[in-house]
Amino acid sequence: MSNTRRTALITGSGRNIGRASALALAADGFNVVLNGSSDEAACISVANEAQDLGVRAEVAMGNVGIEADARMVAKQAIQHFGAVDVLVNNAAIRPSSPFLEMSDEEWHRVIDTNFQAVFWLARACLPGMVEKGWGRIINFAGMNAIHGYNGRAHVSASKHASWGVTKALAKEFGPQGITANIISPGPIAGERKDAAMAAHIEEMASRVPVGRIGTPDEVAATVSLLTSEKGAFINGQMIQVNGGAET
Repeated sequence: MSNTRRTALITGSGRNIGRASALALAADGFNVVLNGSSDEAACISVANEAQDLGVRAEVAMGNVGIEADARMVAKQAIQHFGAVDVLVNNAAIRPSSPFLEMSDEEWHRVIDTNFQAVFWLARACLPGMVEKGWGRIINFAGMNAIHGYNGRAHVSASKHASWGVTKALAKEFGPQGITANIISPGPIAGERKDAAMAAHIEEMASRVPVGRIGTPDEVAATVSLLTSEKGAFINGQMIQVNGGAET
């Protein structure tokens, strides 16, 4: 079990992959900081589940796609626990708009939430990792980072950018005991407000070689590996958790 004095901050952790990742890390012995932009009750519920696993859990609400909020979330986590040892940048938005009809506001909102937040939070958390000589940064890509999809130029751009900064951080901070990796989930089951998107995910099962969509817990298992001592030699990698899906 990991040292309980280590702390993980997981953005977008009220449901789905974020929730599963937070609980997996709690089960591994990490204190956890839960984050969401609006559903505080969901984050509190996950915090309670984490505490039932014997660790400390705090909630730091804020929209990490807004710089001031992102810095505030990191500051609260550091104030609670002294440092953030594991940063899991899970929060993301995936709206769909034809490229020529996409507003500047929508473009910037996606880039800020999916990519700029990675920069803001890493900048806030890395000094503590450097001081300790140990840290883990886990970002998320997804199939949008690998394939181009109609109506999602902004999502693809933001996820490609996250992949780029992950590789750079891995090289710059690896010598200081800090690894950076990015997970690319395939179609994953979960709670979704968009019924059309939920139906699309279910439909994709027929295109996954293992014959089904994945679960948040299966993605969280990779988060657990990357933060464990057994995963300490994995650095600068994009790990695809997608059942073999190619499109």
